[in-house]
Amino acid sequence: MIGIPLRFKTAVALVLLGLLTLLAGIGQKTFWAPAETVTATASAGEAAPLTVIDQKLRTLEGGTVTIKVKGEGSFLLAAGRPDDVDAWVGKTAHNTVTGLSDDKKSLQVKHTDGEASAPTPAGSDLWVSTENASGEMDYTWSAPADGDWSLLLAADGKKPAPSSISMTFPNDTSMPWAVPLMVLGGLLILAGGALLVLKPKGGGARDGGSADGGSAGKAGDKQGSMFARRARAKAAAKAGERSSSARLSVVVAATTAAVLAGGAAAAQASTSAAPASTASESAAPAASGTPVVLDAQFRRILEQVASATDAGDAAKDARKLAARVAGTELEVRTQNYKIRSRVASYDARMPVRSTKLLTTVVTDKREWPRSVMAVTQGEGNVVPQLLTLVQNSPRENYKLVGTSPLQPGTTFPAIVRGGTESLASDDKSGLLYSGQEALAGLADRLTKSNSTFKTKLVEGESSPYIADTLSYQADIVKDGVDGKFAFTHKVVPESTVVFRTEDGGALVLGRLTFNFDGTPKAEGDKLSIGNDAAVLAGGKETTTGMVLKFAESVAVYVPPAASKDPMKLVAATRGLVGASFK
Repeated sequence: MIGIPLRFKTAVALVLLGLLTLLAGIGQKTFWAPAETVTATASAGEAAPLTVIDQKLRTLEGGTVTIKVKGEGSFLLAAGRPDDVDAWVGKTAHNTVTGLSDDKKSLQVKHTDGEASAPTPAGSDLWVSTENASGEMDYTWSAPADGDWSLLLAADGKKPAPSSISMTFPNDTSMPWAVPLMVLGGLLILAGGALLVLKPKGGGARDGGSADGGSAGKAGDKQGSMFARRARAKAAAKAGERSSSARLSVVVAATTAAVLAGGAAAAQASTSAAPASTASESAAPAASGTPVVLDAQFRRILEQVASATDAGDAAKDARKLAARVAGTELEVRTQNYKIRSRVASYDARMPVRSTKLLTTVVTDKREWPRSVMAVTQGEGNVVPQLLTLVQNSPRENYKLVGTSPLQPGTTFPAIVRGGTESLASDDKSGLLYSGQEALAGLADRLTKSNSTFKTKLVEGESSPYIADTLSYQADIVKDGVDGKFAFTHKVVPESTVVFRTEDGGALVLGRLTFNFDGTPKAEGDKLSIGNDAAVLAGGKETTTGMVLKFAESVAVYVPPAASKDPMKLVAATRGLVGASFK
């Protein structure tokens, strides 16, 4: 029975240690587990009309971030690209929520001095989404698309933005020692139980004595051998106990070391992985080729443009266009309304539709002005219509600057969706002609029947805009026996927009000014103009001469540099914008 008390004490100690270790592991997963979220609040700082929430906070802790804002009266929270938010804020005084304190209980806020107020950010085309609230707002911050997104918080641009801001982040609930401790506790309990039932193996050597000894010698040998066997048996039993205990100790120690090593590695991996991910995300450069508007954004903008244009067309009131129409289109429609108010038979401009959106062309050029284009064919559009929209600065919205119907039978060139390259008008990289050269070629082609661009810029047989223009000009000269007539088509440089096409070519959109100049041949000769032009000129006849001015909205496809194909006229239309007597 020697060694049993020691074995019993060791077994009990192992079981108790295992229970404590198991309890510690379970505790880390239950009553000692950290909270699943952590909430940080911004301290009341210096008041400002705008507050920016930095894009890195959305991914700082991983998972979904929720924001609670409290303020007086109405306010809004807008989501936009970081560069768009910064550009809109501009020089206005603002606060920026930049990060978290080390204990994750406070939001770090930086104040930037500047102008005391800004326009209201409500309704800006820069925002991919906005949330409006009165008094209090709960907002779940999710990315509307790939890339970085910042938030802008404001009242009306004049009043201070709400300063009571709290953000709830996912908390790191991983307890890397929990499972190793539970495994180790179970092993220790098993080891203690095994030690209780473990029985040492006995053993000893037999000594048969000498076969040739006498009787007395044999008896003496038997007695000595018996004592020797007893002594060896006792020693073997003790050695067996020590050997079994040693083997068990080695097994438990090895298992414990392996579990602890695995737990330490897991803990180290868990501890080091999160900061590495956060660091890589925060240090990642801005994505290249980011489109200036998303599809949903574009549709919203287009709906507002179409709505404003419909209102102006219905009332023949150019003032209703001002918020969403500018440039060539505003000029043409303004004069169209004026003529139609006096000449009922004069054709209205083709309506602008946001429905049946066939395709969009969006630039990835982040600087201003920004240009985008849509191809639509809604009610009243006999053929698809190209709509060119331009945003001149961050705080201005996109405005329709040109509309031109796609020429019948013409194939619209394929352009990369989701952000394509926008080129400067004089950039010829990879192209047969720059945008500037392409429009100049079209202007020459429309002016002269023997233009050098006659074979370099062509149109489809079923869409003879160039042919009809040349024929119209020739007929005026032929029939106008009392006058001398001259025709010019000139490019308006600032109107030129160039988008790269999928094949490496380009689509060039722009405006030409078409002037029709007439002078009487002899003194007393009279020149007459149509009823439409008479509305703008203030009369129908002149003995001194007249000038008619048309705005032409056009689109030309330019092949890539290696191509031997000619340029093609994709879309074109014109509208009378001026008439005067000399």
